[in-house]
Amino acid sequence: MAVCFSSPVKPTPYFTIRTQPKLKNPIFRCQCSVTTITTSEPQPIYTSVRSFAPATVANLGPGFDFLGCAVDGIGDYVSLRLDPAVHPGEILISDIDGPSKLSKNPLCNCAGIAAIAAMKMLGIRSVGLSLSLEKGLPLGSGLGSSAASAAAACVAVNEMFGGKLKPDELVLAGLESEAKVSGYHADNIAPAIMGGFILIRSYDPLELMRLEFPINKELFFVLVSPEFEAPTKKMRAALPAEVGMPHHVWNCSQAGALVASVLQGDLVGLGKALSSDKIVEPKRAPLIPGMEAVKKAAIEVGAFGCTISGAGPTAVAIVEDEERGRMIGEKMAEAFWREGNLKAAVAVKRLDRVGARLISSISR
Repeated sequence: MAVCFSSPVKPTPYFTIRTQPKLKNPIFRCQCSVTTITTSEPQPIYTSVRSFAPATVANLGPGFDFLGCAVDGIGDYVSLRLDPAVHPGEILISDIDGPSKLSKNPLCNCAGIAAIAAMKMLGIRSVGLSLSLEKGLPLGSGLGSSAASAAAACVAVNEMFGGKLKPDELVLAGLESEAKVSGYHADNIAPAIMGGFILIRSYDPLELMRLEFPINKELFFVLVSPEFEAPTKKMRAALPAEVGMPHHVWNCSQAGALVASVLQGDLVGLGKALSSDKIVEPKRAPLIPGMEAVKKAAIEVGAFGCTISGAGPTAVAIVEDEERGRMIGEKMAEAFWREGNLKAAVAVKRLDRVGARLISSISR
């Protein structure tokens, strides 16, 4: 059996949405390229808004390109305002608080591309917008940096005009950005917008399933980020062109176990499945100095499981206690230094159940 590791084909340009709100884990379905969805142009209800989108952990071990979750407390911010100096229907990036290599050209910036897509979906033609981006996530960190910018931007545009777009439509707007930066995959952008754990059931048509982690259970992510950049495109290029049937069956079973563990709040099962990828992690780990030793150290001192977050280089471990998570994180950082000669930052964060959201606004 052969499995292709290139990004899924972008959907054809028509739009349908069906939701099943009675299901415990709703399915969001849509199929489109970005087209105007609203029947008439909505008017802005705010003069300015500020939004936040969280970091994300994609893949979760065996769930390459179809599983991801949001992480609380770290992410990107976007400020958006009506700007009469900007041509109607267009957007200007006025300021970026982050790496100098980020472009202010909206067509070459994650936030700009997503904002333009959201404006197109809403049919915004009569006002111009000015956007400011505040990067809280480092580039190439494996924490969904590009997705956080895109999610914050399209949510800001949507809220500015009354929240007309649904979550799955916002994911499509964000996917326009992801497709141009790292490939057409939703395992960062979907949880960044929707929060929690998200399963991408299909890309054509796009079908998203929310996996509800029990509200009464604690879950902490130990995020250890070394001073090393792992560009997504480079890390995807390292993946095998074909996968043998035994590894395919193994990874499918582990992904199923991971989904069941999330729904049951079973951290032991979640950690075990998270650590069991036999297809992607074995190809990527050797490209990140010290990663194999970091994973071993995390599990030896009590983490339920450990893997590479997204394309890396951040290592993510699962624990149920914040204080214990900090101790485990220090051991992981020591392993990065000892085996990879890399300094690393440690953060212990909860699951973000909300996703991208409006955090302040000024009414017209």
